[in-house]
Amino acid sequence: MSLVAAGRFGVGARRIVVGALAGTLLLSGCARFDDRASSPFTTEPNWQDAEQGTTKPTAPSSTAKRPTAPCVDPDPLVVVSCLDTTGGLVTLPDGSSALVGERTTGRILKVVATDEGMPPAPIEVARLDVDGAGDGGLTALALSPSYSEDGLVYAYITTGSDNRVVRISTDGGVPKPILTGIPKGSTGNRGSLDFHTTDRMLVLTGDAGNPSSAVDNGSMAGKLLSVNSPAPGSSADVVLAGIGVAGGVCSDHQDSIWITDRTATEDRLQRVGSDGVATKAWSWPDHPGVANCAAATDGVAIALTNQKALAIAKADKDTHAVTAAPSLFAQDKYGRLDGAAIGGDGNIWSSTVNKTDGQPNQYDDRVVRIPPPSNGQGSGPD
Repeated sequence: MSLVAAGRFGVGARRIVVGALAGTLLLSGCARFDDRASSPFTTEPNWQDAEQGTTKPTAPSSTAKRPTAPCVDPDPLVVVSCLDTTGGLVTLPDGSSALVGERTTGRILKVVATDEGMPPAPIEVARLDVDGAGDGGLTALALSPSYSEDGLVYAYITTGSDNRVVRISTDGGVPKPILTGIPKGSTGNRGSLDFHTTDRMLVLTGDAGNPSSAVDNGSMAGKLLSVNSPAPGSSADVVLAGIGVAGGVCSDHQDSIWITDRTATEDRLQRVGSDGVATKAWSWPDHPGVANCAAATDGVAIALTNQKALAIAKADKDTHAVTAAPSLFAQDKYGRLDGAAIGGDGNIWSSTVNKTDGQPNQYDDRVVRIPPPSNGQGSGPD
């Protein structure tokens, strides 16, 4: 399989400045990553160990009590209720809190988990000016690798003219554009962000409703991009082309980058290895609505929006191949899921998108902690 020659995009540019995409294939890439600089990332969990019972997430007990009150979901796994439709979720280093975005309002909220009593009210830490039409707005968040020191957060947003990555400080201040000029459409505006190493940010862009843009050599739409030392004026290298509707990108900070996207024929899970080559790890012709993902050392957890579940795709520790159908859990319990992030408590944190796409109840939309399956919990698809 031929490789995609890395293109380079400047901030605000829609053309390749250096290099060219030659022989573009949906499942090939050529950007290489230095995996030696993976600290200070938290050690990722191991799904197989979770099944064997060696990893014990600290989830609330089934006897935890909550007061009866508006916007207080009685389920102790629910962190916060009554949000607007969510967009972007990232857990914080303290292990008990997270930042969650609201897609159409542009608010970024800090939410804190509690086992009993009245859940703390969410705290607004920032508000971004976004265009929430269609599937646009605030759709992804990522922490600076040195967040504990600098308090910086990166966000993927839709504006009146484009999709872009901006950087904000939780201490306030004007958002700084990092990567602009990503094409905007009536659909296909979702994006996703993650850091692979301390100085390399991954940006997954949608096709802006035009699949031909995803294989267009001069467009940033429908690509996995790599941004080195992200700052105002950054450029981006093309890692992978041919992305449909962006689902999520997540790194294990070692030798695997996982990408999910939705195409007209199937939903896909792809993996980019340390050699820069991408392979299709799994596909779903029934379109379960793959969304954001959270990487472990031997696989990946994926939010399935249409199937209203989380999935775990286990990968061989040596070859990274996914040879069995991803198992489903927490299905039909919280509705349409979009976010996926691994918390310091060992649970998978997820967020719902029921208000715009589903059948919301009085508690939607929500952030919830979901313990990973253990000892045979979960099931394969029907």
